[in-house]
Amino acid sequence: MAGFRTHITVSGALGVAYGGVAVQPLGFPTETALLAAGLTAVGGMLPDLDSDSGVPVREMFGLAAVVLPLTLVPRLFHMHVSQEGILVTLLFAYVGIRYGASKVFRRFTVHRGMFHSVPALLICGLIVYLGYHSPDRRLRLLLAGGVMAGFFSHLLLDEMYSVDFRGLKVKLNKYAGTAVKMFSPSFSGTATCYALLGALLYLAYLDYTHPMTDDDPPPRPRHADGPRSRGH
Repeated sequence: MAGFRTHITVSGALGVAYGGVAVQPLGFPTETALLAAGLTAVGGMLPDLDSDSGVPVREMFGLAAVVLPLTLVPRLFHMHVSQEGILVTLLFAYVGIRYGASKVFRRFTVHRGMFHSVPALLICGLIVYLGYHSPDRRLRLLLAGGVMAGFFSHLLLDEMYSVDFRGLKVKLNKYAGTAVKMFSPSFSGTATCYALLGALLYLAYLDYTHPMTDDDPPPRPRHADGPRSRGH
């Protein structure tokens, strides 16, 4: 199994290449390419959230507690949330992810479980696609694709490191076939993963059939005494 530093190195290099492609030939601005490159690098470390070691879990949830709330900022601005409201949201999101979600995640996941799988890859991509507020679907697909590319590099490296190519005979270790998979031995883990994937796919379908625009009006406040008549 590839080490944490190996995953960081590979996903970082992949992020640089992905960001370069985003600029040329895809034509995205440099700052967008840098964001896509960063998300690609982060995506390459995400599967280590189910690691038995405390270091990857602590580092990744610390990073996720910062990055994920920041992706909500454009959506909060669009919803006309006040500056104080945005800061409060970011603060509570950080605490919830850093200390709450990390404990829940470690309680209900096992190393090389369903979080090391293709459905988990799609879940991470859909979360980024749905969470990042922008009417530009190409931009959202670019960012989601970066996370999924980094995530897949992690799965692929783990699978490659489970095969010993030295000598004339190929040998497999105990982790072979546990990274790039569609199902796990745990029925409840597999069912939960696919239920979450199905829900996110449905939200993505709704987003596709009802695309957002920059001209979407903010929600209109309701009066406590109901609609007023024209004469008043």
